[in-house]
Amino acid sequence: MVNAGVMSGSGNLMDFLDEPFPDVGTYEDFHTIDWLREKSRDTDRHRKITSKSKESIWEFIKSLLDAWSGWVVMLLIGLLAGTLAGVIDLAVDWMTDLKEGVCLSAFWYSHEQCCWTSNETTFEDRDKCPLWQKWSELLVNQSEGASAYILNYLMYILWALLFAFLAVSLVRVFAPYACGSGIPEIKTILSGFIIRGYLGKWTLLIKTVTLVLVVSSGLSLGKEGPLVHVACCCGNFFSSLFSKYSKNEGKRREVLSAAAAAGVSVAFGAPIGGVLFSLEEVSYYFPLKTLWRSFFAALVAAFTLRSINPFGNSRLVLFYVEYHTPWRRKTTRLGKYPVLEVIVVTAITAIIAYPNPYTRQSTSELISELFNDCGALESSQLCDYINDPNMTRPVDDIPDRPAGVGVYTAMWQLALALIFKIVVTIFTFGMKIPSGLFIPSMAVGAIAGRMVGIGVEQLAYHHHDWIIFRNWCRPGADCVTPGLYAMVGAAACLGGVTRMTVSLVVIMFELTGGLEYIVPLMAAAVTSKWVADAFGKEGIYEAHIHLNGYPFLDVKDEFTHRTLATDVMRPRRGEPPLSVLTQDSMTVEDVETLIKETDYNGFPVVVSRDSERLIGFAQRRELILAIKNARQRQEGIVSNSIMYFTEEPPELPANSPHPLKLRRILNLSPFTVTDHTPMETVVDIFRKLGLRQCLVTRSGRLLGIITKKDVLRHMAQMANQDPESIMFN
Repeated sequence: MVNAGVMSGSGNLMDFLDEPFPDVGTYEDFHTIDWLREKSRDTDRHRKITSKSKESIWEFIKSLLDAWSGWVVMLLIGLLAGTLAGVIDLAVDWMTDLKEGVCLSAFWYSHEQCCWTSNETTFEDRDKCPLWQKWSELLVNQSEGASAYILNYLMYILWALLFAFLAVSLVRVFAPYACGSGIPEIKTILSGFIIRGYLGKWTLLIKTVTLVLVVSSGLSLGKEGPLVHVACCCGNFFSSLFSKYSKNEGKRREVLSAAAAAGVSVAFGAPIGGVLFSLEEVSYYFPLKTLWRSFFAALVAAFTLRSINPFGNSRLVLFYVEYHTPWRRKTTRLGKYPVLEVIVVTAITAIIAYPNPYTRQSTSELISELFNDCGALESSQLCDYINDPNMTRPVDDIPDRPAGVGVYTAMWQLALALIFKIVVTIFTFGMKIPSGLFIPSMAVGAIAGRMVGIGVEQLAYHHHDWIIFRNWCRPGADCVTPGLYAMVGAAACLGGVTRMTVSLVVIMFELTGGLEYIVPLMAAAVTSKWVADAFGKEGIYEAHIHLNGYPFLDVKDEFTHRTLATDVMRPRRGEPPLSVLTQDSMTVEDVETLIKETDYNGFPVVVSRDSERLIGFAQRRELILAIKNARQRQEGIVSNSIMYFTEEPPELPANSPHPLKLRRILNLSPFTVTDHTPMETVVDIFRKLGLRQCLVTRSGRLLGIITKKDVLRHMAQMANQDPESIMFN
């Protein structure tokens, strides 16, 4: 049923003429790579380097350099990704505060940095210092009153609109691929799809700049998802400097998998979680050596970010905590005008967000405040409890207390913030700007979790004799930690949106630094996945991939239908016969005409049209390059030259033009299945081997072809979905 000798016939696939030439072995845009061929080419390259290393000292040194090039690339990715993340964090911190005021001593200082340098700042008023002035103080010399509030309100909105307008304009003009999260496309690229320019240098530059702008504008989005895209752009750039990776798309994707791990590492300060995220969520092919290299890249990136210390607390993220108790829019009217859409959503966001202190601050600061445990020195409204004047407990072991006015005020403000965040995030995600969903999802979960935590805390305080509290919550004890509820809520919400499980728990564990909280985090991750799966099996990134029509064959999808290869293969009944090449009877002109009249990625080669006995498979792009190169470099090659794929040339009349031998571009062992192979097996083969196509035969006679696109269309049809939603080859 299945041809097992797949790996043997690709050994000299690329040297179809005496010397290789530019663009050989490359793929066209929006096409899928051939994983088997890339693996075979890398094996040949490694074998050649190993044999040459025995010839001289210089060749031996070159072999060592080749072996270590992977670790060098990982080091460079980690350094650049960590540096860019640190710069982004510092710039976002400054520009977010710029909407509210400016530092007189150094305008590039954020509010916190400005007050650090002031000698007149006290601990009680640590957020107020003479060097930091709000816009009302700077422009009209007023700090209180209605006019000062309105002026600060207007300046907040104007800065937000300016940042958002600059971001969407830069994306639209210079790098359209810089919009969105990037993770759906990264998943598709890692599965073997080619999207030229998506990981280019312009995309890297524009995404880095605009990411600062959109996060600073106050829109309900995060920078964590786009940081994965930024890190993968770094990986693609450094891959292009080493021929080992630049000339092999399969090897390049190993680097990109490691780069994705580095991106999550600097986004959350979670190097181990980054590796697991790459393995669980985005990678399609993840060999063991990639696991170690991913960990190394993530570690270097984390160390680099910590060296920059963007938050001034020697932590890798803003919302590090420590407890002491154990879709794009394609059809809407606004979607047709991306700049106007961004401006309108930004204006609405700024107008509604400013009056509420929990929506005015950056989302990272909000999560940090929600995660925090209420110590004796906390000044947040969430920590406004009524204290017992006779309390003599240590600072880190404060018992449950009745809520004060500040807590009740914070509760209704958080309720409004929750509704606002849910609604505005739906409209924000998918605009033509860099937009991550990690942080907004965590914020929604953290708000809900903190509110539930405060409610349970007060129930435990006022009703400690209830049966649910009686055995574990005695009067005067620190029974409930609302910040822990916020953390679990954030994990649950993010898990429900993305369907992350293991990597999510590890990321949250690395954020908190407490092993004892793994159990509630695991329970939250599993429960959220179960609940979300009840509504649909797709996470947000898989849904985004299907929405864009990318040819992504998800390993998580199950195919249980009892169809056969003959039901899916082309040509079907009533369709024109399959376009094929014969081994020794077609002219150069015949082949050029066939290429011009069709758009297939390749052609089966048969003995003759009568026998249809399969010989091999020739790629379209390599046929074009071979013919072009032969016309330029070989004399006597004309349009009526016979093209042959056999070892010996066919018998030709004496006055015939010089024939063109192209046997070395022929894949002599294309993957084949019989017409009665179950589609369940065919789908499994496509997933595990990363095939572009397989040929369908019966007793060695060619019947048809099944491409990856055919498989995806058939799966969509069997799931009662539109099969034409798969747009690309």
